[in-house]
Amino acid sequence: MTAPLDVLVVGAGPTGLALAAQLRTYGTTFRIVDRSLDRAHESRALAIQPRTLEALAPFGVTDELVGRGNPAMQLRMHLPQRVVQMPLFDIGLADTAYPFVLFLSQAETESVLSEHLRGQDVDVERGTEVVSLERTGSSVSCRLRRGDGTAKTVAARYVVGCDGAHSTVRAQAGIGFEGYAYPQTFLLADLEVDGLESGAVHAYMTGAGMLLFFPLGTPATWRMLAMRPPGAPDTKLNLGLLQEITDRYTSDRLALRDPVWMTDFRLHNRGAARYRSGPFFLAGDAAHIHSPAGAQGMNTGIQDALNLGWKLALVCQGRAPEELLETYEAERAPVARNVLRFTDRAFTLGTSSNPVIRFARKRLAPRLAPLALRANGPRGRVFRTVSELGIHYRRSPATTGGPRPPRRGPRPGDRLPDLPRGLQARTAGPGWHLLLSGPPAIWSDEHLAAALCGRDDMISVHRLGAESPWPTAVHGLVRPDGYFGYVTAGTHLEGLRDYLDRWLPVRQS
Repeated sequence: MTAPLDVLVVGAGPTGLALAAQLRTYGTTFRIVDRSLDRAHESRALAIQPRTLEALAPFGVTDELVGRGNPAMQLRMHLPQRVVQMPLFDIGLADTAYPFVLFLSQAETESVLSEHLRGQDVDVERGTEVVSLERTGSSVSCRLRRGDGTAKTVAARYVVGCDGAHSTVRAQAGIGFEGYAYPQTFLLADLEVDGLESGAVHAYMTGAGMLLFFPLGTPATWRMLAMRPPGAPDTKLNLGLLQEITDRYTSDRLALRDPVWMTDFRLHNRGAARYRSGPFFLAGDAAHIHSPAGAQGMNTGIQDALNLGWKLALVCQGRAPEELLETYEAERAPVARNVLRFTDRAFTLGTSSNPVIRFARKRLAPRLAPLALRANGPRGRVFRTVSELGIHYRRSPATTGGPRPPRRGPRPGDRLPDLPRGLQARTAGPGWHLLLSGPPAIWSDEHLAAALCGRDDMISVHRLGAESPWPTAVHGLVRPDGYFGYVTAGTHLEGLRDYLDRWLPVRQS
């Protein structure tokens, strides 16, 4: 009898592809299937945040993404009687090698991730859909059907639904999807625009709503996003309608032409009631969908995958307890709830027909925007939020502070900063990374060997000396996803050993 797969990944969008990349890194047995015959060729999601670029760097794909994309640094807000220039990510990002939002079509992102997987001998099984999922003892019986009608049943220990808003995995697992739809209809297009200055995001703010143009590059120079104005004819989407709406939202002489792709859609704000039900997990749009405000959706999904992937891999290998999988929802559900709140508020401010909000958009925003630009503190906090560099897991069950928390520098649950520059690249290998701050001589090889005994193959030790994020003697354990699981000052390693005994126990012979 064939042994079950460790993981069946359902859905080969950016979330599923990122999960597959991490599972492959750890030698996990898995298959990745998608009902679509081909990857996305439309732009769809179009922005990659700094934290996502960091998280994908260990797979060697980030440089290729940056090379294909457009790192925009400016936002131009077109307000009545004036244009306000707002820098994107000019403060608060000193600890990352990617202090910009990268505009790149989802088609290109999927292409880069797919090419990486092909180089790792991973076959994405397209034209294959999940018909049914049934728990059978310690595994899941997964009925798959190909486009030619042939069917096959495979067994897997775990199934991860990365299959979008209409997730089959979520439905088969009986997990609710709670929330609501916004009443507005939105129009999306990739096209050329004459009269628009290149190298910046352009936002037209009016009482009726907002019109946005993002620098895309490929498959067209610009991505247009607009709300169908109240009272506008509910006609079929075409270039003429887009031009009519553009003329209504702005007095600038913008000429739209050569559309590559157009669609209209309704937006939702929904979240899964749970991220796990037994052997079933949800990630990305299968777990949460929201407005595109702040370009958070694809990024949140990829980071869901990279939070879950290493945990599944280590549990399947018998290197970590099953309890580790419970930390996935504990860590990622609060992140998604914050994204849902943030995007809902931003969306409401930009689109609401409420007279008070319309007045604020049209009259107050032009006066307050210049003041907001000068408020470095709040602006830096907003940038940390949008860039997703501010995400942390300080309240996670898998986060522990030692008896002497450091007064400065990263705390337990924080992301590993790239400061000093190159620190993230130094710790990009698979597994855990133990960072030792302070003079190298203070760290006894004997004590380190005792604490790490039986786990040497899973933990890399880095004596940082003065090249450290902490100014004093500190040791911190970085998890495989780049967040600190344990941090304490001093050289006593008893707390570290207790942490490892819980989450990375020594294998019993």
